[in-house]
Amino acid sequence: MTALVRAKPITGFFEDDEEGDQPRLARRFGLLHLTMLGVGATIGTGIFVALTAAVPEAGPAVLVSFVLAGITAALTALCYAELASAVPATGSSYSYAYATLGELPAFLIGACLLLEYGVSASAIAVGWGQYLNELLADTIGWRLPAAIANPPGAGGVVNLPAVFLVTMCLILLLRGAKESVLANTVLVAAKLLVLVLFVGIALMHFDPAHLHPFTPKGMAGIGTAASSIFFSYIGIDTVATAGDEVENPRRNLPLAIILSLAIVTAAYILVALAAIGAQSWTEFAGQEAGLAVILHNLTGAGWPAVVISAGALASIFSVLLTTLYGQTRILYAMSRDGLLPRLFQTVDEKQRVPRLNTWVVSGGVALLAALVPLDVLVNLTSMGTLIAFAAVSLGVILLRRARPDLQRSYKVPLYPVLPVASVAFCLYLISGLPADTYLMFAVWIVVASLIYFTYSFRTSVLNEG
Repeated sequence: MTALVRAKPITGFFEDDEEGDQPRLARRFGLLHLTMLGVGATIGTGIFVALTAAVPEAGPAVLVSFVLAGITAALTALCYAELASAVPATGSSYSYAYATLGELPAFLIGACLLLEYGVSASAIAVGWGQYLNELLADTIGWRLPAAIANPPGAGGVVNLPAVFLVTMCLILLLRGAKESVLANTVLVAAKLLVLVLFVGIALMHFDPAHLHPFTPKGMAGIGTAASSIFFSYIGIDTVATAGDEVENPRRNLPLAIILSLAIVTAAYILVALAAIGAQSWTEFAGQEAGLAVILHNLTGAGWPAVVISAGALASIFSVLLTTLYGQTRILYAMSRDGLLPRLFQTVDEKQRVPRLNTWVVSGGVALLAALVPLDVLVNLTSMGTLIAFAAVSLGVILLRRARPDLQRSYKVPLYPVLPVASVAFCLYLISGLPADTYLMFAVWIVVASLIYFTYSFRTSVLNEG
């Protein structure tokens, strides 16, 4: 029982970039690239795709849902910032849990991260196909056949656009982390400009009558919508997965987490307000490529919808790219600690990327995206994200008690009120998820526990000590 809660020493997270003959990840990211990594991993499916699913759940009050999700993310971001300044290592909440909660909780949280990243990436890839079809219809008047454009359960047989998107990201990630982050920075700038265009046009057609009644589904609807869209805030965790590849991580990690969240929350609320003001909330249900359709209906012209669809394609590409990146680094961190097979920590000597991880992650995501419907993926991702966020907030309290002397370049204000509030908000959003999500998540945790007790417990690096 003592071994199950053994914590990894803080000094164990800091190692030389070269360890014997084994290549390690290289420090190549500055504050700008790291902030754009967070924005790129966050602004995408949550506003381009999931908005049309969230509005029918809450009505115009989905604005409150976005605020509620944003407050939860903000509280968690402050906790992430403190732990990132104290333990600036690759692995994000998995590594933080290993330093505070112990090995078994850390392994289960690592399993939650692998779940949330993998399922989130699959949901993102599914949404990309919707905007691709809308762009094709607006430009050449043709759509992909439903059989190859949608997964089973959503009117199709296999989602080939999703597989194509994952393949493009795979090729870019294999070229190297620096090239991937540079491409992401360009894509983030493009999608922010597209969202500014949407907000500007939609606000010109703003009708206050669309905000009444404001809460047709009551508080239950607001909570349900907030729970379902929370998966889009996964970008906070993605920033923290880059710990071993960041220059001056004690300074840049906390700053990038807070800056990216501020940009993302402002963008989400503005776009949601403009969309609901421009179109009645009752028209959102079943509306694919929602933002593009809204502009087309408002202007009667084809070019705004074409621009939005193209921007959404670039946006969702960047989200998938950064999400796949984050998942490969979680695998790397768990393998380095001996909790997963050591081959997952193998780094390519030239490109300094975990090549095998990238192939495995991309293959799994492509399979899920091709065969599983979007709504199932979204709720399962929110569950994994919220569990990881709650663990980080709890970890702040535990590390303050266990290591008050530890160097921290940033500390959560109003301690311990804000970490406790963060945990409470996460638990509230978890309570709004549907029952089938709980069942699937429970199955995942049981499988993860079996892997730990039959393999990871014996192979852990801490056993060597």
